[in-house]
Formats: sequence, C-alpha cells, structure tokens
Amino acid sequence: MAEINKLSVGKVLAKLRSNDAPKPSKTAQLDEKIRAADEEIQRLRAATRRLKPTFKKPPAAR
Repeated sequence: MAEINKLSVGKVLAKLRSNDAPKPSKTAQLDEKIRAADEEIQRLRAATRRLKPTFKKPPAAR
C-alpha cells in the first residue's frame, strides 16, 4: 500500500500563500522606482516654488 504524506495545516497554508504572491517583475520594480522619483521631483519643485522670492512691482504712485 502507498504511503500517505500528511502536511501540517501551517505548511499547507504557507505553500498556498507563497504561490499567491509572485515576486514583482524587474519592469514592475523599475516602474515603482520611477514613480517614487517622480513624486520626489514634484515635491522638490513645489518646495523650490514656495521658497523662491517673488518680485512684485511696487504700486504706481497716483
């Protein structure tokens, strides 16, 4: 008679979960890095605009 290999519930769940969550592809990883860099650039540009002095013309004398 053939032997039956029994696995614990924890091991079965770990195997099922590992199959459900594949590693992101190289392209997906690069896309995430690019998105993060774009957000940082936008944040820095906003900070630069906020900190730049604005030169306004003085009001005209009447």
